[in-house]
Amino acid sequence: AWGEIPQFYFTPKDHVAICEEHDLADFERGSKVSGFRGYFMKNEGAQLFFALWQYTLNYFIEQGYTPMMVPSLVKREALFGTGYLPQGEEDLYKTQDDEFLAGTAEVAMMSYYAGEVLEESSLPQKFIAFSPCFRREAGAHGKDVKGIIRVHEFFKLEQVVLCEANHQKSVELHEDITHHVENIMQALKLPYHVVVNCTGDLGLGQVKKYDIEAWMPSQSKYRETHSSSYFHDFQTRRLNIRYRDDDGALKYVHSLNNTACATSRLPAAILENYQMADGRIKIPEVLLPYFGGKTHIG
Repeated sequence: AWGEIPQFYFTPKDHVAICEEHDLADFERGSKVSGFRGYFMKNEGAQLFFALWQYTLNYFIEQGYTPMMVPSLVKREALFGTGYLPQGEEDLYKTQDDEFLAGTAEVAMMSYYAGEVLEESSLPQKFIAFSPCFRREAGAHGKDVKGIIRVHEFFKLEQVVLCEANHQKSVELHEDITHHVENIMQALKLPYHVVVNCTGDLGLGQVKKYDIEAWMPSQSKYRETHSSSYFHDFQTRRLNIRYRDDDGALKYVHSLNNTACATSRLPAAILENYQMADGRIKIPEVLLPYFGGKTHIG
């Protein structure tokens, strides 16, 4: 765990009430236009999303990551390759052309090298991939019905890393991609903790997974904002991504991924943790350059 849990001398509001009070989001018209869990972000609410994207993108570019904008509309093979099919089809939106709307940029990014052979000297390859994301949340009826914590459509920057077929290298990079997220959470001064998942909570093909969870004052508990995993060669065997080592032998690449910035969960945590007694919301210091001189919302 990192950071001090904020102590409020007033009853803290949840992010829904904050958004409505300061006209940061419109949930009523969002539902009218988009249906259940629809939303519009407005004013400083929209600015907060853009600020987080730009801050996160700049951070990862400085760490040597390659920035990518990737498709959300993907073929079945891409979802099968990353382990989201066949068992997760009910949580996916499907088009009349037998394509799908992916729930994370990982799906398209992992398929970038599908069927290709890389050179060992090019590894590791690190990507920071941006895309809109779509999830039906088919089994989540009644959970987080209001607000922007659990929605059908959101945006996300995702870390995707490919490395040589070496367990110790995967372990090192897994700690590395988790450490990057901790750096961002600490820069935002958001209290969080890191949870290691038990075997029964691992997704298909995951060898090890951490969840990074931010403190939500209105709920008096931590809520997941990031998920950090490595897969060895589970995904790359399905996608046939190999590399040629120094001896000329062909091996399957190892893959890893971790959320970098998911909007809308991260903004919800910021709005709740930075609220003040007078109703205003303090803007995190590292995001001030993106707000044109404003220091507070409201």
